[in-house]
Amino acid sequence: MGRNAALPAGYERFRVSAGHTPDDTGCGLLHVDMDAFFAAVELRTRPELVDKPVIVAGAGPRSVVTSANYPAREYGVRAAMPVAVARRLCPHGVFLPPTHGLYGEVSKGVMAIFRELTPLVEPLSLDEAFLDVSGALRRLGETPAGIAELIRRRVRAEHGITCSVGVAPVKFVAKLASGMAKPDGVVVVPAGRILEFLHPLPLSALWGVGKKTEENLHRLGLSTIADIAAAPLPRLRKAVGNAAAEHLHALAHGRDERGVVVDSPEKSLGAEHTFDTDQREPRVLERELLRLSERVAESLRRRGLRGRTVSIKVRFADFRTISRSRTLPAATDVARVIHSTAVALLAEAVAGADVRLLGVRVEGLTGEAEPEQLSFDQPAPRWRDAEVAADVARSKFGAAAVRPASLIVSGPDPSRGEP
Repeated sequence: MGRNAALPAGYERFRVSAGHTPDDTGCGLLHVDMDAFFAAVELRTRPELVDKPVIVAGAGPRSVVTSANYPAREYGVRAAMPVAVARRLCPHGVFLPPTHGLYGEVSKGVMAIFRELTPLVEPLSLDEAFLDVSGALRRLGETPAGIAELIRRRVRAEHGITCSVGVAPVKFVAKLASGMAKPDGVVVVPAGRILEFLHPLPLSALWGVGKKTEENLHRLGLSTIADIAAAPLPRLRKAVGNAAAEHLHALAHGRDERGVVVDSPEKSLGAEHTFDTDQREPRVLERELLRLSERVAESLRRRGLRGRTVSIKVRFADFRTISRSRTLPAATDVARVIHSTAVALLAEAVAGADVRLLGVRVEGLTGEAEPEQLSFDQPAPRWRDAEVAADVARSKFGAAAVRPASLIVSGPDPSRGEP
């Protein structure tokens, strides 16, 4: 196991190490989190860089860090940080461009390992998931901690990356534990020691405590989870409201009723783009909306989904962000419909302002096609048929094989920083 930098002082007793496996009685839930996933995947083919600070990020002037390995994190580099800031913090870092498609492929392999061990897997993203192994212990002849170690060995052997695992009776404690296990370790929190594990931690460790809630609780003199557990509920309700008070009080006592949700249906699909330079020209903005609508519609069709609500996200030059949405008469997976709705929403929301980011999202997803309404008007072109045909062509000849004419830019594209 690698050196651990996240485990608080005094918490080594919860960590699995050579000759020491904590009691895992009642620990049916695992949270598995890959270590610096995107950077680790890239380093598989660049072993000479393993001990150097490596940062995965796009090349654009407004790109953000996708992932940083642990040597880079020692300089303060973090995911989602602007690349310009990362370069200042770590001027000697090695910056690698993302390899699109590769991370999804590795993620599928890792998730397949999880599903071999238990059918109860809840992916949270490409690089993390909850597992309920309580029903697999007898079949596998393993303890929860043993399954955690088995997962670590297989992920390393089969995919050349490392992961950290939290083992606990409830989800939020398992997730806290996996964070403390990083990098490349296992932390076990048995049922009888949950409060011993939780109570010394800062209240910000509780799921749902953001900056504003933390400030409100600090004003009451509360700073640790133990303080939350000991505070009278009426006092908490007054500070953060009824629902939040009940939620935080339960967590502070180690109660979390959420189970592992298998194959949770997607509620929305979207795409967004940050311009290299701020844009206000309607033609440029509408063309970007078309590009995003194409991506979203293709994702919907690939998953066999349609959506009834189209929304846009607009971030202005001053970082003010707004969203607008419109519900359609019928669910759709057609880019033409998504785009026309997005353009109408944009016209209502933006009037000559500089735009930094645009996003398009389709919500209210369903797997069933709604019957088309009869119309006595002029027959509409069969846009969906054309888009499905384009999907087939792209699958055979590549993503650029078929594109809307307005996306084929004959000259420089100012939205993407081309001179």
